[in-house]
Amino acid sequence: MAPKTFYGWWMVSGCMAVAIVAWSFALYGPSVYLHTISQTHQWSIGLVSSALTLSFLVNASVLSFVGSAISKHGPRVVMALGAAVMAAGFVAMSQISKVWHVYASFALMGLGWSCLSTTAITSSLAPWFERHQGRAVSTALLGASIGGMVGVPTLLALIAWLGFNTAILVVALIVLTTVWSVSFFILRHRPQDLGLFPDGETPTAQVSKPVVRTWTRAEALRTLTLRSIALTFGLALMVQIGFLTHQVSLLLPALGQAATAVCVTAAAMLAFAGRILLAKFSDRLDVRQIAFAVLLTAGASLGVGFLFPDQVWALVVCVLGYGFTAGNITTLPPVIVRREFGAASFGAIFGIAATLMQLMSAMGPAFFGMLYDLSGGYRLPLGLAALLNVFAAVIILLGGTSKNTH
Repeated sequence: MAPKTFYGWWMVSGCMAVAIVAWSFALYGPSVYLHTISQTHQWSIGLVSSALTLSFLVNASVLSFVGSAISKHGPRVVMALGAAVMAAGFVAMSQISKVWHVYASFALMGLGWSCLSTTAITSSLAPWFERHQGRAVSTALLGASIGGMVGVPTLLALIAWLGFNTAILVVALIVLTTVWSVSFFILRHRPQDLGLFPDGETPTAQVSKPVVRTWTRAEALRTLTLRSIALTFGLALMVQIGFLTHQVSLLLPALGQAATAVCVTAAAMLAFAGRILLAKFSDRLDVRQIAFAVLLTAGASLGVGFLFPDQVWALVVCVLGYGFTAGNITTLPPVIVRREFGAASFGAIFGIAATLMQLMSAMGPAFFGMLYDLSGGYRLPLGLAALLNVFAAVIILLGGTSKNTH
């Protein structure tokens, strides 16, 4: 008789489904919203990008509460509420006629995404895994890469078929039905509620494990360990969010709509492959060294776009190369925090780290948008973004020299 599957892996599957819709429509989708709204209403790229920045700022303002709420109460209500708020944002987006409507709808989208984001997913999984935490988080966040593969093509197809307003209402329905189904039928708080233990191990194996220190937010924030994580990935995610929200606008003039959709999907497939590699090796290797390599690769990819801004092949290499790293730039922060601070403190500690990272990353759309308006193209933002990734790679290694979390 085959052994019964540990329920934690059902949690991983549910979180993967949530990640697919959340990343499809809240991270990759904005590149489509940005272009379509700008073109439809003749508003500048920089103006609409500032609304996206507001969305990410709203997201950042509540992440620490999301992590703590899931640690205390479990993910079911938090994710269900987040889906309802995100859907409300899409309904509002379908009715845009004035500039302030853009800000209001994007703010609601950002608020809802905070309850479905990396913080929410990793906080939901933290109690369920110890030895396999890297594999569990990386596997769940494969949904983010799948979202990158299907999100933009789905949106472009829906808009071509139904028009923007109706397409966005369909998106709202997809978010609600998917996340509510997962929340009420799959998600649970902790393994002990089902008479289980982390990783599906026996009580004897659990008793033999050493006691892990419980951290407060203030104690963790005083460590170089946490500050280096927040600074590194705050910069890297600022670049990532800015790049992903502008990649459609970067590619469309050179490639056209069909080839742009193929290129964005291929980049997401490479992000998927990158996450598979992380899931395979993250529980055995130094994740800070992995982060160093990922960030250098991201910087080199953006550098290609900077060096050859008028070459179609260079734009494709830039998008595909960066895509290979994009998934792991999202996945690595919770894996590092979980490994260096433990499960008991994860919700609160990663919640505050994610807030700091998101406050920085929220500047991404405006960073790219304003530099685009200022310079008349994407060469300047791509060059600065490449340098920021190299700087972030150095910081993550320096932070690993101080093991003050043990």
